[in-house]
Amino acid sequence: MEQFTAEVSRIQDLTHDVRTIELRLLEPATITFKPGQFVSFDVPKEGQPRPVTRPYSIASSPGQGNRILLVLNLVQGGPGSSYLFGLRDGSNTLFKGPAGAFYLRDDGARDLLFVATGTGIAPLYSMILAQLERGQSQSVTLFWGLRSQRDLYWQNELAALASAHPNFSFVTTLSRPEPGWEGATGRVTALVDARVPSVANLAVYLCGGSGMIQDVTARLNAIGLCPVYREKYYDD
Repeated sequence: MEQFTAEVSRIQDLTHDVRTIELRLLEPATITFKPGQFVSFDVPKEGQPRPVTRPYSIASSPGQGNRILLVLNLVQGGPGSSYLFGLRDGSNTLFKGPAGAFYLRDDGARDLLFVATGTGIAPLYSMILAQLERGQSQSVTLFWGLRSQRDLYWQNELAALASAHPNFSFVTTLSRPEPGWEGATGRVTALVDARVPSVANLAVYLCGGSGMIQDVTARLNAIGLCPVYREKYYDD
């Protein structure tokens, strides 16, 4: 894997524990990656004599070239999030990449379904942007599961994509909504049950916790066979 030097060009807190960091590449000045791939940071870990490696999916479109966007979940004591949440505007950092076998394929004319929980949205967001930039006509659908209203982010950005691309739609469901929520409720697996009657012309990308991946895969297999690509996602 290639090593890159980058500068933190923008930090945005999206929720109480989710942040995006935009990195502007310095050396080399550009990166080529497949939507869905990740980069890795070697970060210090308390009690360990050597750094540990932590991967983070790129959330931005490959078309940007000279910048990448990362979505971080703050985990108290986690070496990866402790290091990255410690970066500030103008900080320099090193990472390696790109890598990973979870990336957007060319599945011909199949409709695309993306299913995420939490910050598992990151690689899927890159895939969705890339697919919509291709200008192809097949439908692109996102089901995204979060916990409650305080965990919501990117809803305006997704709505803008849906407005600009009639073939794109998304549903955000909350498993533990507070009063006043008028959207979908329950686990994201319920959306698959309710809204995916057939997989005959479908390719599916799953990213999130292992439980969701197992449940959705089982539900899809009960309907029929189609390409299913999976990435177990955890934060540290």
